[in-house]
Amino acid sequence: MKITSSAVSLNVADVDASSAFLVTHFGFHQAMAADGFASLTRDDAGMNVVFLRQGLPTLPADQRDDHARGLILAFVVDDLEGELARLQAEGVTITMPLTVEEWGERAFQVRDPNGVIVQLVDWNGSGQ
Repeated sequence: MKITSSAVSLNVADVDASSAFLVTHFGFHQAMAADGFASLTRDDAGMNVVFLRQGLPTLPADQRDDHARGLILAFVVDDLEGELARLQAEGVTITMPLTVEEWGERAFQVRDPNGVIVQLVDWNGSGQ
């Protein structure tokens, strides 16, 4: 098997709100969009983030009404403190403060308008 690209698909109530949040605050842009669907990308992200409207009939019946609860959309960044300051200046509510784990991971979290958790993380504990 050869994987040529990756994506994560998240069911949300309001595709436009989640898309706008990633575009405005995280530098993504729409690669594709249709009614109830948006695929977002960044040149440096290594994957697409896809938002699907809950209830889409194209989804299997046992999935279509699910919501992306419990999932953490994590982005590893170089300047964690700088990103924290930038998001705060943009008025984004920080839902988990900058936390340092005993194994060296440093992270903070925000939520998009649909409640999707977005975590910015430094897995190497650098920048301290």
